[in-house]
Amino acid sequence: MKLTEQYEAHFATNRESWNQRTAVHLASSFYNNQAFIAGKSSLNSPELALLGDLNGRRILHLQCHFGQDSISLARLGAQVTAVDLSPDAIKAARGLNEQCGQSVRFIECNVYDLRQHLQEQFDTVFISYGTITWLPDLNEWARIIAEYLRPGGQLVFVEFHPLCWIYDNDFQKITYSYFNEGPLHFTDKGSYTDGAEEEDFTYVAWNQPLSDVLTALLQAGLQLQTFQEYDYTPYDVFPDLVEAEPGKYRFRSLERKFPFLYSLTALKP
Repeated sequence: MKLTEQYEAHFATNRESWNQRTAVHLASSFYNNQAFIAGKSSLNSPELALLGDLNGRRILHLQCHFGQDSISLARLGAQVTAVDLSPDAIKAARGLNEQCGQSVRFIECNVYDLRQHLQEQFDTVFISYGTITWLPDLNEWARIIAEYLRPGGQLVFVEFHPLCWIYDNDFQKITYSYFNEGPLHFTDKGSYTDGAEEEDFTYVAWNQPLSDVLTALLQAGLQLQTFQEYDYTPYDVFPDLVEAEPGKYRFRSLERKFPFLYSLTALKP
């Protein structure tokens, strides 16, 4: 049975959740679309440092939401193909792409179904922030990444640290397993942005420990180049954060003691 068939109900729930979120996010100050259209980049220092010179590089961007990062990559000279499962997000991405005068190609599909929609290889596969928690099977995810990289191509991946997902919503106690013990079902008030504080969002997620991420990529034949952990998040998305430095948020009470992010690069030999 295909993964998308096995988890069809979960993916349907998440597709609807991201359709719902897209309308909220487009109007939010968090994404600040007006400033973005005027030329502001949505990319952060961790991924920019890893990506390097993008001029002429062919990039596949997985789980792109409504396309700000994809368009930011194109503005830096990359030829970008971007993928997301939400039809509303892809529709918004195409509109934003036109407004910004860019030529990003957007594909609406589940990552696991990408082979049915795209038969090319790329210099870089780029994935960032809040992505793999929506995926039940990292082994298939890693195989897909490897297939879409040309020989010598590179994965650039920046993600929230899995320790972020073991706490309750208030970050007061450990509630969830660090390990992937199956789907976790949630209905939360509000999204991670402003604008829908009393709206209910229902979704399904999977916790993904670092060991599963690294093992999946290595078993897919990729060679790990770099691995880093970061003591800040560039987004004010958790309770009781303070902007300790410009663009670097940390817990008020923990200073630099908590890992918010990790990044890695991996090469296809």
